[in-house]
Amino acid sequence: MTLLVTWNTSDPATETFRSEDPAAIRSRLAGLGVRYDQWPTRELADDADQDAVLAAYADEVARISGEENFTTVDVARLKNTGQPDFAATARAAREKFLNEHTHDDDEVRFFVEGTGTFYLHIDDTVSAIFCERGDLVSVPEGATHWFDMGTADPQFCAIRFFHDGQGWVGDFTGDPISATFPTHDELAASRGGK
Repeated sequence: MTLLVTWNTSDPATETFRSEDPAAIRSRLAGLGVRYDQWPTRELADDADQDAVLAAYADEVARISGEENFTTVDVARLKNTGQPDFAATARAAREKFLNEHTHDDDEVRFFVEGTGTFYLHIDDTVSAIFCERGDLVSVPEGATHWFDMGTADPQFCAIRFFHDGQGWVGDFTGDPISATFPTHDELAASRGGK
């Protein structure tokens, strides 16, 4: 189940909102200009590459690309298949996205597998969107945010949508705020008794 948690920026220890209800999450995020939706998922082979993932979701990709004029679509996948350097690869990937940043484009992700958490820093509030398989999230252009895939067992596959051909380009704020809020792993442990 997806989770949305909010805090005041001055008090990361006290939650001001928590819900695992998709309708409540959708409503709350819409008020922040964030699109949240859920799509049906399909089983993929453990070794599914970008082409296989995009083929499995071809209809959805074509529909949303047409509706929102996305010009570039790719797949980001982090999965431990026994490669000896997985821990280092996962650590480097996590560190890249963990610091607060903005983009000159919407950040649109559909989670095909696994989990990850988007943290939005808007005014004096931080909202954490714990995403899992089937979740589509669109963080609006210019929104200050960061992303955490966790350290316990970071594994996810997400289809990424872009309006321009540059792909993922972050403008980092230099604010250390991301280090003061509960991590993806801590949120995962707090979900619905899981």
